[in-house]
Amino acid sequence: MREQARWTRARLGRCGPPLDLLTAHFDRHVYAPHAHDEFTIGVTVGGSEVIAYRGGRIHSYPGSIVVLEPGEMHTGGPAASEGYAYQALYTEPSLLTDGTLGGLPHFRDAVLHDPELATALRRAHTDISSCPDPLEAESRLPWLLTALARRHSTARASDDTLPGADHIARSVRDRLADELLDPPSLAALATDLGLSRYQLLRAFRTTMGVPPYAWLAQHRVVRARGLLESGLRPAEVAGLVGFADQAHLTRWFRRVLGVTPAAYRNSVQDTAG
Repeated sequence: MREQARWTRARLGRCGPPLDLLTAHFDRHVYAPHAHDEFTIGVTVGGSEVIAYRGGRIHSYPGSIVVLEPGEMHTGGPAASEGYAYQALYTEPSLLTDGTLGGLPHFRDAVLHDPELATALRRAHTDISSCPDPLEAESRLPWLLTALARRHSTARASDDTLPGADHIARSVRDRLADELLDPPSLAALATDLGLSRYQLLRAFRTTMGVPPYAWLAQHRVVRARGLLESGLRPAEVAGLVGFADQAHLTRWFRRVLGVTPAAYRNSVQDTAG
């Protein structure tokens, strides 16, 4: 595979702040010493990388989570001839303080072993890079970044007790259903309810069993079924229920119902005939 790097910019909620994601594979490229204003959080997916960091050299391997703190000078390059591949995101420090106590998280170790979290970060990165839906990005990434800080940094976990979680979840659900074509950001909903975004996400996930973006996607699929049964084509239906495009509709339709929208439309019409 030739060297490549692809950047995607996602937005955390409608009109929310941007967050950049990088998917890269390098055989020879070595980064010059540099630093970022944001946290750099990456998952190595192939090969091995060597990074000059904090006066030493660290190595990452497939499945490693790498956390580079803001302002820390570092390099990066292949540790062996086969090169390395990774997925990274660049996040404002504030996204790691929601759901934690003790100020800005500090990571004593830059390379972390946490297979469950590494897999979740990879899946979220892949899905959001392919379709940077604002609600999906805001539902998944801050939640995972909080988990990263709580598990591996010096920050302490905040109290997760939240009275009235059922009422909170129902309020958020109703707002999302009412505004499915252009859903409000979770940050705005949390402000309206006097909560942090982490508290809102926890209440919703605890009560509904899924994060907000997944609930809304399934609600959109239900709405899409009715439109497909009326004879509309999948490309028309996608925009009418709030999906970014037909591919976005198809991805969720198959997840929920096991078939593509086109196959569902054809089977319903054949039955009706």
